[in-house]
Amino acid sequence: MNQRKSYRTAFIFLTILFFLWGFITVLVDSLIPRLKEVFTLSYFEAGMVQFAFFGAYFLFSIPAGYILSKIGYKKGIILGLTTMALGCLLFYPAASYREFGLFMFGYFTLAAGITILQVAANPYVTILGPAKTASSRLNLSQAFNSLGTSIAPAMGALFILQDKVMTSAEIETLNEQAKQSYYIAEAAAVQTPFLAIAGFIAVIALFFVFVQLPKIGDTAASNDYRKVLKNSNLILGAIAIFCYVGAEVSLGSYMVNYFLSLNLAEVVRQTPLMNNIATWILSKDISISEDMAVVGVFVTFYWMGAMVGRFIGSYLTSILPPAKVLTLFALGAIGMILVSGASAGLIAMWSVIAVGFFNSIMFPTIFSLALDGLGDDKPQGSGVLCTMIVGGAIIPPAYGYLTDQFSFYIAFLLVILCYAYIFFYASLSQRKHSKLMKASKESISQ
Repeated sequence: MNQRKSYRTAFIFLTILFFLWGFITVLVDSLIPRLKEVFTLSYFEAGMVQFAFFGAYFLFSIPAGYILSKIGYKKGIILGLTTMALGCLLFYPAASYREFGLFMFGYFTLAAGITILQVAANPYVTILGPAKTASSRLNLSQAFNSLGTSIAPAMGALFILQDKVMTSAEIETLNEQAKQSYYIAEAAAVQTPFLAIAGFIAVIALFFVFVQLPKIGDTAASNDYRKVLKNSNLILGAIAIFCYVGAEVSLGSYMVNYFLSLNLAEVVRQTPLMNNIATWILSKDISISEDMAVVGVFVTFYWMGAMVGRFIGSYLTSILPPAKVLTLFALGAIGMILVSGASAGLIAMWSVIAVGFFNSIMFPTIFSLALDGLGDDKPQGSGVLCTMIVGGAIIPPAYGYLTDQFSFYIAFLLVILCYAYIFFYASLSQRKHSKLMKASKESISQ
């Protein structure tokens, strides 16, 4: 009973972390359209913001697995939170001096902290109970991650995208006093939310200093990655993580720009229901709001779909083979992108938003399927899987490049290929599960 209570307490605190890094990761997306205008960036250059953020996963995931094997889950979580808080604090001088390079360093530092948390928390949740319900548990934790990602776009639209961003040419027409006033207001739009987040992270870190987490498994069992790299299921799952994160981040990062390209701000203003939703979230008359903010609020529903899908997915993966659920959701994502690309107006908007629902179970389900059978090597397996979150650094700039050179519709083909691979991996896992079930029944009958 005490162990069960200890597991429940650990699960609750870990789920708070899932919420936290989901919120922060998507709040970063809200800065992309603003930075694009402030620094006059192309879509490709704006995509490099995500390269700095998700590149940290590539560089730090395996070292994070090594660190965890030395200091344990609890100290690893505290280290991750401290690094995240430092990254948030770097946004203060970056906004004050309008230095793009410092913004990139802040993103990179923030992502390094999140990487350590990801490597620690994902496998830890899978071992806080029976192996057969690992996917269900991870989907439930990821549902609260999606709650954070659902709230973040609304907060971004309200605090970051609300004010008009002047071009360099417009700024040069201002007198010195007006120019300084604009710079101060521009900096505050970024500084205030990230200072608040840094303070919240510090409070959570203090909680983890005093909370007792159960010690499970032998995290120091092995630091030899050659063993896990020979596991074909892990490697195929790692590629699926790469594709999933790249596709999800590409759609989320450029969704505001995609909506603007479809002239959806005016459609929203002229459609009573859409107008009421945007007005309620922004708490002001949207006829005077910036187009970015008007369409930006609807990105909330992309991430909210992921939250709803994960709660549903937590149940579905407890009664159905997780690989089968993953297969169906990959097909759903492909279908919604095709509908968006072939339509216009609100249909195009809501169909691409619906992809968020089908994204929902992908990361936790792929993660748990890929770790299946690794035993005490799960920290190393988690390090490999989290390294492939670098898909969020590689695919969005490629998506932006295709948009610059061709159109959003051509860029959609890249995302469809990503979901097609996830469908392939899910099908392989489903066949493997079916063979195991068949073998199990035959052994029982004998």
